[in-house]
Amino acid sequence: MNNVESVLFKENEGSYLVGVVAGLTTKTNKIGFVGGMELPVIKKFEAGFKAGVAAVNPDAKIDVNYVGDFSKPDQGKLAAATMYDGGADIIFHAAGGSGNGVFNEAKDRFKAGKKVWVIGVDKDQSIEFGNDVTLTSMVKKVDEAVYRVSNDLLAGNFHGGQTVELGLKEGGVGLPVENPNVSKEILDKVEDYKNKIISGEITVPTE
Repeated sequence: MNNVESVLFKENEGSYLVGVVAGLTTKTNKIGFVGGMELPVIKKFEAGFKAGVAAVNPDAKIDVNYVGDFSKPDQGKLAAATMYDGGADIIFHAAGGSGNGVFNEAKDRFKAGKKVWVIGVDKDQSIEFGNDVTLTSMVKKVDEAVYRVSNDLLAGNFHGGQTVELGLKEGGVGLPVENPNVSKEILDKVEDYKNKIISGEITVPTE
């Protein structure tokens, strides 16, 4: 439709950056990824994350579990428990409401005196689940998408009937502004890799 512009995100690029964080933060070299359903968009999260981890820590092992649903936190909690029991100390989820269960499992372990991390998705999930268990988040900047389309419309540059993808170069994905649990040294590394992706030196896989 000529009066509609579709905006998508390069989830793989933002996931690469949180993979860098995970790879440099893990103490066990065991990291988990919990997905909702095996859909192309979720596989983009997985692919980017794995590539980011491998870039900085090729010795790290990544356990992947797709729970088959986006609205079953009990399944997310069970998947997280299995991964943490297996030695993982960081889990990145792209599982919607099922991912809430990953946070719930991490919080239960924190209360029991066991330190594990979760990497949130789509928004800064530390706001909801706290900094005790949230290492960082892979943020989709929907506000940036709305701003860009609105600004284009006002400027007479609206391109209806097209699909636009926003990645790191366009400011569409990335980490939260505040990352109190990530060291400056690691954030500097993240910035280096971000610049390499934007320049084209690194091409992040989608599958």
